Amino acid sequence: MKLSEKLAILEEEERRASQGDSMASMPPAARRRPVKARTRRGADHWDANKRKVLDLVREEMAPRMAALSGPALAGEVKEALDRILQREDVQVSPLERRKFVRELIQDALGYGPLDPLLQDPTVTEIMCNAFDDIWVEREGRLHPTDGAFTDDVQYRQVIEKIVSAVGRRIDESSPMVDARLPDGSRVNAIMPPLALHGSVLTIRKFAADPFEAKDLVNFGTWTMDLALVLEACVRGKLNVLVSGGTGTGKTTNLNVLSSFIPEGERVITIEDSAELQLQQPHVVNLEARPPNAEGQGEVRIRDLVKNSLRMRPDRIIVGEVRGAEALDMLQAMNTGHEGSLTTVHANSPRDALSRLETMVLMAGYDLPVRAIREQIVSALHLIMQVDRMPDGRRVVTAVTEVQGLEGDVVLLQDVFRYRMLPGEGGRPGGELVATGLRPKLVDRLESLGIEVPAKVFRAPVVTPEPSELRGRRARVPSPRELAEPERAR
Repeated sequence: MKLSEKLAILEEEERRASQGDSMASMPPAARRRPVKARTRRGADHWDANKRKVLDLVREEMAPRMAALSGPALAGEVKEALDRILQREDVQVSPLERRKFVRELIQDALGYGPLDPLLQDPTVTEIMCNAFDDIWVEREGRLHPTDGAFTDDVQYRQVIEKIVSAVGRRIDESSPMVDARLPDGSRVNAIMPPLALHGSVLTIRKFAADPFEAKDLVNFGTWTMDLALVLEACVRGKLNVLVSGGTGTGKTTNLNVLSSFIPEGERVITIEDSAELQLQQPHVVNLEARPPNAEGQGEVRIRDLVKNSLRMRPDRIIVGEVRGAEALDMLQAMNTGHEGSLTTVHANSPRDALSRLETMVLMAGYDLPVRAIREQIVSALHLIMQVDRMPDGRRVVTAVTEVQGLEGDVVLLQDVFRYRMLPGEGGRPGGELVATGLRPKLVDRLESLGIEVPAKVFRAPVVTPEPSELRGRRARVPSPRELAEPERAR
């Protein structure tokens, strides 16, 4: 190697080292700023082109959009895009043209950057904290995404598009709304002045194909023994309450429980926002309605429960009781409408009963506590508690039978209980096992001709590991150790 080449290499190494020292002395935010600036400039140019073309498409398509829908509308929009991209000076490279057109179609016909997330089967929840801050939930854990709306204007347009599709409205006078997408996904939107830093959109997705009992068994949420018992209870028209926290899968479990209802029965569902996906042929879906801008026209779940009693129901399914409708639900269960299913927010079966008592008192009647508890005991047969584990798994942690009233105390007996076990790789483990106690509801099921094998209620025999046996082995004391207490006496 020539001397000049060696000197050039040394100079290059010194220059890189000096640049590295200067970058290391800079704060992290300053070091990232040039890269972020370049990235933001490219994103701004891309967004400006999309905004320009989208405005031209809307201007050209406005007279015809009302008369078109579905594939016809999509075809017209694509043709308009081709004409505008050829006519206008839009600086998009040929390699990026396909992506540009796809995003424009999503913005014009769909929900913009939400479309790929809604189509992703691994995403269970979408959370938009701002137009450029979108998070998703996968396998019970939260992850940020690279997607973003063009600006806050497009973000608000998507929210209004979702809300208006179900006849709701969102503005400063009504800044909070629950809605749903065409596929049944639940949507909650809240905007200023209630949301201090801008509009917030939350979408809880549901599977395109409703889950079945075998799916919950494969997920580890249920066991085969639990599925057998729950199917017998639903067929035997026992009233079941699904209890759990937010995002634990109460609606999913309620859907699967409803799949055990025989096809010949008339089922009426009552919800705040329609989420249930029942597969029976004879289902009537009712949905509550909030008040309008003038405060008129509100229809509460309680009103729908009362009205459903006049609709000749075989089963009444309330998506969730959260207020005075708890009293009407208990009354329906106690007046011949057996086999009803509902959910409630609670941390344990005992807490679920306490919440029911509180919600009954919200009806405005000055009822004694014992009378309320008698209504609860005679109405409910089974409480299923659903929880989310620290690693994101959703599991049934308890199945509890409501046995009766002793004094003023409601007697509860666990039929199945989740026990924690050592997991692999530091993750918590566990399983749902029978407690070994035979529930009273078995006698009622047998009187209806529904047999439940006794083996499903047997508690598993725990065999200690050899290492545990070594640790528990009794040690024989030496003669000297035995003699010391004698000397002390």
